[in-house]
Amino acid sequence: MRKQKITNIAATTAVTTVTAVALFTLAACGTESGSGSGSGGSVQSDLPLTDVHWSVDSLTVDGKKTAAPAGASVEIGTDGRASARTGCNTIGADVTVDGGTITVGDKQSTLIGCPEELQAFEKALGGAFAGKLKATVEGVEGGSAEDRRLTLTTADGDTITLTSAPPVPLAGTEWTVNALTDGATATSLPQGTVGKAHFTFGKDGSVEGSLGCNSFRGTAKVSEAAEGAAQGATEGAEQKAATITFGRLSATRKLCPGPEMTLERQVQKVLEGKVTYELHHRSLTLKQADGQGLDAVAAAPGK
Repeated sequence: MRKQKITNIAATTAVTTVTAVALFTLAACGTESGSGSGSGGSVQSDLPLTDVHWSVDSLTVDGKKTAAPAGASVEIGTDGRASARTGCNTIGADVTVDGGTITVGDKQSTLIGCPEELQAFEKALGGAFAGKLKATVEGVEGGSAEDRRLTLTTADGDTITLTSAPPVPLAGTEWTVNALTDGATATSLPQGTVGKAHFTFGKDGSVEGSLGCNSFRGTAKVSEAAEGAAQGATEGAEQKAATITFGRLSATRKLCPGPEMTLERQVQKVLEGKVTYELHHRSLTLKQADGQGLDAVAAAPGK
């Protein structure tokens, strides 16, 4: 697990921060007191928001709509705490909910360096998420949990939209690389290469995909019993690291533009030998022993 410094943050924090708080506020049916790192908030709401993974779709401020980065998500626990991820930082918060009104409390965030485009979205969302918010949920009756849409609206009419999404397994899911990592720092992909590097693990121990330009295929052995531990481990609990051991990869040999070749070399370095991995709902992190790694996400439903 990457080691991350925790700090209190203001309302201008990241997209995850904002969303996390928002969703936490919406947290549960009935009245509950939160527990965790904060003092906890209280919830009095009939909105079906707990035990749901919410993918952030977009943010609209002053009439301008901005799409959320891949992997931006929020989860709300029945313990009165919410956590959010953007593929970079993780944010937690306590909130108070009265019916469909949310009042944001204290937020805590990790301090990982993020790509510039993600920082910009986080700042915009942080500015929009303040004071009291109105929460509305659509698609509750006559549909599954995966059909729900959540809208958070500020007093000025700005909105944050989210969609419920089911978890995905490690094997059989196409994972798209959205950031390169070095220890506790995440960097954006080379210009023009977003969405080009992706891979899929097969249940037969294979792996295939694109390094950014050239396609590849190889073997990937997942450590036994690690897959379940990676998805459901309790935060802070001691556990054996989940690992994937890559065999030698075979790839095509097309000549590619400079940025694509840069991405290929970096991704290929990560997909060598034994790496540790963390699987969280729809986000995947791979890391070498020297700290070099990558973050990847599964596409949200409908995207």
